[in-house]
Amino acid sequence: MKLKNILIRKGYIAIKLKKTATNHYEIKAKINNVKGRFILDTGASNSCVGFEHIAYFNLKSEDSDTKAAGAGAVGMITKKSIHNKIKISNVKNSKSWIFNKLHLIIFDLSHVNSALTQHNAKAVHGIIGADILNKGNAIIDYKKNMVYLKKLVFKH
Repeated sequence: MKLKNILIRKGYIAIKLKKTATNHYEIKAKINNVKGRFILDTGASNSCVGFEHIAYFNLKSEDSDTKAAGAGAVGMITKKSIHNKIKISNVKNSKSWIFNKLHLIIFDLSHVNSALTQHNAKAVHGIIGADILNKGNAIIDYKKNMVYLKKLVFKH
C-alpha cells in the first residue's frame, strides 16, 4: 500500500509541494482567506510573513521584543500577529488543513526574496515553519514532493 493512502486513511491531508529553482519547497496557503506563496522551511521555528504584507493578509500587528535570525541575517526587528487563520489546501480533492490560532512573526524578508529572484525563482509572501509542521504532525515525502498534515480535531 502507498504511503499516501495509509496517511489519508489516518486523517492526513496530502498537499503538493513545488520545488523551486533554488531547491526550496514552495507551498500555497491562505492566511485570513488571502492567497499567498510560502517557502516550507523545517529549520524555521515560526511561520512568518514580510512587513510589506501586513495589510495584504489583514494582519493585526504589534511590536515584539523578539529578534529574528536566519539565512545570514541576525538581530532583525520583528512584529507579531496573533489569532490568524491559515488554510492549506489540496486542490485535487479540495480537502484543507485549517488552523484558527496561527501566531505569525513579521519581519523583513527582502534578503530571502532577493536570493530567490536572483536564481529565477518567484518571491514569496512568507515562510511556513516548524510551528505549523509540528501542529499538523507533518510528514514530508521528498521523493513525491508532498507534505502530509494531520487534520486537526477541535474539542468543543
